[in-house]
Amino acid sequence: MLQEVPAGETSVLSNETTTVSYAPVTGASHTIQVLAIDGPDALELLRAELAGWSVLTAPADGEALRRSGARLKRHAHAMRRDLRSDPPPREWARLVPAQPLRVVACDRPASELLGAWREAFPPDHPERVSGSDQQVLTELLQPLLTGRVLGPLLACSALVVDAEDRVVAGLMVNDRDGVAWVGDVFRRPATEFAGLGGLLLRRAMAWLSERGWNEVGLAVTVGNPAQQLYERLGFTITGTKMTLELP
Repeated sequence: MLQEVPAGETSVLSNETTTVSYAPVTGASHTIQVLAIDGPDALELLRAELAGWSVLTAPADGEALRRSGARLKRHAHAMRRDLRSDPPPREWARLVPAQPLRVVACDRPASELLGAWREAFPPDHPERVSGSDQQVLTELLQPLLTGRVLGPLLACSALVVDAEDRVVAGLMVNDRDGVAWVGDVFRRPATEFAGLGGLLLRRAMAWLSERGWNEVGLAVTVGNPAQQLYERLGFTITGTKMTLELP
């Protein structure tokens, strides 16, 4: 899933007991990243200025904000895979699913991805997203496909379709300021589609390596079993963040 990145000027809030510094986040409206907290009243300071906003922060500060009344939205690891010192096997680029499934370009409208995406992330999944289908289309899938968040879609992005040409799995990889970033990877949960996420990731990693990309990154929610797949593919955790909503 996508991970927000800070950008822009740093702002500072302070009172007699507490100072909070933060910066706006690229690709997410009404979202900030907390850079530092010094003192016990961070939530009161933030709520006074930014009620209802989302806050991205380190786990220790996030836990303190949650204890004070902020709502946890996501707790996620950032992971990276070094493609230069540990290049993936070249044959990964030629992996294909069992017939009648086939890999096609990721050039379809977001509406054709929505059904498989919804099945991949049901209400009890760690990566679930609340909201209507229209919100998922306009706030998540369309921005990823068009490059409005995370940057342009790379050609290693791909879909898997079935015999009826319906999307059953997908991978979106974006050029995030010079870093290949997995914006999303998903598949329908039926047994016959098991392994498609790993297949698409392996193909993409080989494509990226052959074209000189140094690394590929992604974000995964804590508790998502897909983290085990990422670790098997050589991804390692580089940082952990919490996203909370201010009351």
